[in-house]
Formats: sequence, C-alpha cells, structure tokens
Amino acid sequence: MNPLLLEQISRKMEIKLHPFQQEALKFWFASGLRGVIVLPPGSGKTIIAMKAMERLQEPTLIVVPTLPLLDQWVRRLGDYFGVDIGILGGGKKEIMGITVSTYDSAYLRAEELGNRFPFVIFDECHHLAAEGYSQIGEMLASEHRMGLTATFEREDGAHVRLLSLIGGVVYKMKPIELAGKQLAHFEVVKIPVKLKQEEREAYEKLMSEYRKSLAKAGIRLERLEDFKKLVMRSGINEEARKALIARNKARKIAINSASKLDALEEILKAHRKDKVLIFTEYNEMAHLIGKKFLIPVLTHRTSPSEREDILEGFRTGRYTKVVTSKVLDEGLDVPDARIAVVLGGSGSRREFVQRLGRILRKKEKRAILYEVISSGTIEVSASYRRRRALRG
Repeated sequence: MNPLLLEQISRKMEIKLHPFQQEALKFWFASGLRGVIVLPPGSGKTIIAMKAMERLQEPTLIVVPTLPLLDQWVRRLGDYFGVDIGILGGGKKEIMGITVSTYDSAYLRAEELGNRFPFVIFDECHHLAAEGYSQIGEMLASEHRMGLTATFEREDGAHVRLLSLIGGVVYKMKPIELAGKQLAHFEVVKIPVKLKQEEREAYEKLMSEYRKSLAKAGIRLERLEDFKKLVMRSGINEEARKALIARNKARKIAINSASKLDALEEILKAHRKDKVLIFTEYNEMAHLIGKKFLIPVLTHRTSPSEREDILEGFRTGRYTKVVTSKVLDEGLDVPDARIAVVLGGSGSRREFVQRLGRILRKKEKRAILYEVISSGTIEVSASYRRRRALRG
C-alpha cells in the first residue's frame, strides 16, 4: 500500500451535507472518532463517511456485507475522490490506500489487514456483531472506527458487541423524523386478506400439529426468547423439530396466499403510472408474480449483469414495476420509487425499515407502503413486531 496515496486525495465533486448529516459527523468526531451513526436508508450515510475520510486523510478500509454493495461503494468512492480503489471480494485481492472489502474477505484476511488502516468504516455494521465477523473488529488495530446502519439493535441482542468493536450510537434519527425534509412523507397501509378455504384448512391443520408437538416437547412460547429455544432444541428433540417444521409450513401458506395476488392486482391497477417495488419472502412467489403480471424479478440468483439491467430499466422508466425476494432489503441504492408492496417477510424491524427506505428517497411526493397480511394467522403478530420500528 502506498502511504503517499492519500496526500493526493481531494474531492472531485461537490456534495453539500444537510444539517442533520453535518450534525452526525460533528457528534462522531466529538465522540473520539469512534461510534455508530444510525440513519434511515436513503439519508446519505455513505456521504457522511466520505466526508470523514476527506477530513482524516488516512488509509481507510470500508467493510460491506454484499458484492453489490462493494461495487456501489467502489463506484462512489472513485467518483468522489478520483483515485483507484482497492477491492477485497468477488475474486479480487488488491489492497490500496482506500480499500473496500466484504465481511467475508475481511474475516479471512483480518490478520493480514491488521494495522494497515488507521480508519475503518463498517457499513451495515449490525453484521459485525455476528459470532465470526466480530473477530474482524477484534483483529484490526484501527484507532478510528465508524459504523453505519439503519437499525442498530439485533433481534438476538448481539448488538451489545458493537460497543467494544466500534463504540456506542453517537447519532440516530428515525424515518419519521426526516419525513418531509430529506426523505418523503410516508404512510403505511395495512391490507388484511382472508386465506382461501383450502389454504385455511391446511393452515389450521398444521398449526394444530404445531401446538400438539409443542405440548409433547414441554415447550411454552410466551416470549421471543422462547422461540429461539425451540429452534435450538429442534436439533436434538424430535417433537420440537416436528413443531418447527409444521409452523414453517403454516407460515409459508399464510405468506404465499393466493388472496395476496388478488390484493396486489388491485394495488397495481391503482398505481398504473407509479414506480412500484414488490417484496416477497420466497423466490417462488416472486416468480409467480413476475409471470402473472409480466414484471421483472430480482432474486439472489439473478446475475449481476441482469440485476444492473433491471435496475437501470427501472431508473429510466423502461420498467415501472419490479418484484424482489430480499435482494433489495439491504444497502443497495435503488432508483426512485414511491410505492412499495410487502407481501411477505419476517418480524424483523430491520427488514421493515430497509424496505420502507426504498421508497423514501423522492421527497417531492408522498410515499406509500402497502403491507398485505393474511388475517387470523401468525403474520399478524409479525406485522406488529416489525411496525414497532416506526415508533423507535
């Protein structure tokens, strides 16, 4: 790595920070150049990080969870600073004064990276709290550390590890606090649908099996922690395993109900001219929607070139609708849309905030997120849990 490289770095394009971004940067510097910045998707966390790099003028490592995010960071850093960017991930292994790495590559090369970067930025930093990835933070000697995320807390409580690996939360704003300012005003519309008769019968049968197996296993589910115990016991207890399988099958019926396609058809009719993002839990549902409504489909199996073509088509208006299963849930810049339809998901607040963030970038218009829920199923409680993200 060329230690003189950063002496040549200066911005090649002018980007003015919004007041809240200036405040976030100020709080991070005031906290000893360590800590986590929590802001909604689309609010410009990357820009804040680049401004910190510009001021520090130090060799910097940026760690990201996915290859699409790696490509996005490399492109934006190159545009902003006008220098070559090192890459670790996707088969590339080039370390430079500014280097972007996936968490996987940083984990495998943590010892080698060691003391080479005084400044490290962890994008989507909740990943760092995972059992293996936390070793990246432990093995890097970086004195200055910045974490970026839309949701600091993890469902498993592991985010407490970030306190020692990066520092605490130094700045936080929720989507509702930026609505009408940096982000669009928004509303969340819940649409309950009824399972078809055959779906309801199959669902109730599976839930009955689920409850019987729970009773035989001596398991009572009263809190989220109890469900985690069920998952752990399913590896050693046959009845716990049967309970988990029955519940997962019932959940899939609720999430993939044919009634949701009827609701989606009405939503699409109401928003013929709007750009709409449709989120599903399962690939098969995404492909079914793509085939029924002639909509491009994005899944984790979509090739990088096809993904870029679809997103570019969405950006230019060649496509006005895109359906995806999780690919757009985290980090990736998505062309402006103001309508999102959630047909399935977990109870994760992080997932909900990321999906909402996909439609908040165009502040001139009001954004709408439709949440289609199978009534009288376990989807109802999952919806309640994830919507708590709006209340902080």
